[in-house]
Amino acid sequence: MKIYDYNGKKNICGDRVHEARTRMRLTQSDLAARLQVNGIIIERDSISRIEIGTRFVADYELFELSNILGVSVDWLLGKD
Repeated sequence: MKIYDYNGKKNICGDRVHEARTRMRLTQSDLAARLQVNGIIIERDSISRIEIGTRFVADYELFELSNILGVSVDWLLGKD
């Protein structure tokens, strides 16, 4: 599968994931653990890569991130 860049990044939600995570005072490890409990197999370094935009985010991951972080998918995608 070819993954394309969008403005030099592999996702557009990374900045918002970081913002929501820090607002909740979660570490990257905490967020990874909560995702794992919800069935998303992911490690702390993958959270870091999502936040800096070097990792693709699947739709099911985006959905679980929004649930855990208490924000909408639209917000994660930059829609206010």
